[in-house]
Amino acid sequence: MHSTRRQNSLTGDWVLVSPQRHARPWVGSQEAPSREQVAPYDSDCPLCPGNVRRGDASNPDYTGPFVFRNDFSALSSLSPVESDSNETEDAGHASNKSSKAPTFIAEQPAAGECRVLCFDHQHHRTFADLTREEVKSVLQLQRDQYRELIKAYRCVTLFENKGEIMGCSQPHPHGQIWAHDHLSSLVATEDERQLAYFREHGSALLQDYAEWELAAQQRLVYQNDDWLIVVPYWAAWPFETLILPRTAIGHFGALTDTALAALAEALAILTRAYDALFDCRFPYSMGWHNAPTTEPAPHWRLHAHFYPPLLRSAIVKKHMVGYEMLGEPQRDVSAEDAAAQLRTLADKVVIDSSEQG
Repeated sequence: MHSTRRQNSLTGDWVLVSPQRHARPWVGSQEAPSREQVAPYDSDCPLCPGNVRRGDASNPDYTGPFVFRNDFSALSSLSPVESDSNETEDAGHASNKSSKAPTFIAEQPAAGECRVLCFDHQHHRTFADLTREEVKSVLQLQRDQYRELIKAYRCVTLFENKGEIMGCSQPHPHGQIWAHDHLSSLVATEDERQLAYFREHGSALLQDYAEWELAAQQRLVYQNDDWLIVVPYWAAWPFETLILPRTAIGHFGALTDTALAALAEALAILTRAYDALFDCRFPYSMGWHNAPTTEPAPHWRLHAHFYPPLLRSAIVKKHMVGYEMLGEPQRDVSAEDAAAQLRTLADKVVIDSSEQG
């Protein structure tokens, strides 16, 4: 019950762990849980089958997972060369701006593309409502998308924001795929840390970490023959989890059919355990970090981060404010305690591949 600091092996950052504060009374803000009944189809939803999105774009009458190019992409579709060739107006001004930039100012083009991947055609469902076979279909489409995009871009991130509390603007079950030429800051940092570890120890950091967690059993949430889910030792969010392969898989495109099927089971169990934790549609942001190369990268392991914001109930949110914005992240619930709660629920989850949502 004493405060300690734990270092994130993937980033080098530290988190302050203060289990002695967990029992403090809570008088802060509380989130209002959604009571709205969601129908299987919404005529105003831009993600539902057959609906118009933007301009002349419309969705086919699809069933199951469906992917399309984001109508409001965060990345410019033009490459830097194409963009420069089109900027014929005020070219002198652009050159002048560059020459006056001080050394502490840096800017570079951010070319790429963003896609939306609907998990299912039914508007009222979430990822946790999908059967194992339905999850597998989503993962197969994500793998296909990754394999296509990695041929053109160096960095491909598959992610999902679930729930209004996480800024999700559309309740229809969906995730996103962002692909670009530059390495995102977190992927670059994780790459540097894993490579440095490999050069020093001759083994993959996350492989050694997975074996350590398996031996410890303290932060384990779920395991099967191919995957491991833990609350990481350095977790900053109360019920944060990390998904790790038990074999040398570097990126999403390298998933075998066997590993993909086992991952579908793991994700179905984790997301249902999350929903059971506070008896709500558990919000989170999650995403996959891939090796930034299609070449062999023995230092890297594919992994997924789940970052849920809920602290002690469906209506109490963890806020990263004050000291956490100015100093470093801090948590009250220990990683071991959080893992024990999730593990108990994961053990009770029943996954039947024949069930229908």
